[in-house]
Amino acid sequence: MKGWMGAGLAAAVMATSAPALAQGNNWNTPTEPFHVIDNVWYVGTEGLSAFLFVTPEGHILLDGATPQGAPMIEANIAKLGFKLSDVKVLLNSHAHFDHSGGLAQLKKDTGAPLYAMEGDVSALEGGFYLGSESVHAMDAPPVKVDRKLKNGDTVKLGGFTLTAHLTPGHSRGCTSWGTTLHDGGKAYEALVFCSATVAANRITAPEQYEGIVGDYRATFAKTKTMKVDIPLAPHPEFFGLLEKNAKAKADPKAVNPFIEPAAFGALIAKLETAFETTLKERSAKGQ
Repeated sequence: MKGWMGAGLAAAVMATSAPALAQGNNWNTPTEPFHVIDNVWYVGTEGLSAFLFVTPEGHILLDGATPQGAPMIEANIAKLGFKLSDVKVLLNSHAHFDHSGGLAQLKKDTGAPLYAMEGDVSALEGGFYLGSESVHAMDAPPVKVDRKLKNGDTVKLGGFTLTAHLTPGHSRGCTSWGTTLHDGGKAYEALVFCSATVAANRITAPEQYEGIVGDYRATFAKTKTMKVDIPLAPHPEFFGLLEKNAKAKADPKAVNPFIEPAAFGALIAKLETAFETTLKERSAKGQ
């Protein structure tokens, strides 16, 4: 959970001149891929997550990082011994350039269809940041969505199932992906949580998009009811994913460090407090 506030602040700053600033942070820094747990592999960069879900009938790839990060994701998939042609489905957590920017290239290179929550389809296909269409620093290469998802829809491949949970606010179609994973003969509930930071979003008039405040609050209420044993996220620092990998390597016989049932609820509580504080401050200033 270390670094969750820093991630939100960094995103807000970087959104003002994204392409230039992204070159100077760890979003586009390569990192070694690693096994997370069960059939889940980390194939992202040092600062942007991408997850490969491996099945006997092909693989599901979640998120595409930036346009510069797409080749790094492809290289990491190859390093693990998997083939790009075996990626059968592309998914997205949310339509912001640091997570959707590489999808067009990945779609071209894998030939896989892209599934995305309907609230983010316009931004993905238009290549813009919803509500900030004139801020071209936050643009991403447009990418066609082949299947529009709704809350609760499932993606199934090779006996493996991911469930799309709509957790809007950070983006209109912000999608947290849930599944059941196994380790040591036990079943655990895993969730790749989209995000709930305010970041570059306007949460007072004029709102980033209509109803954004209600969406954030609905997400906080919803996530408080969710059981999450294995919390993952589009930014690895949200749950210390790289640090957990180092710990797992240091002691392979220990309990898998990615199993951390208390972490998700603690993060949601802090994100909700940060949101309400920011909303109150901005409302008072009329911003």
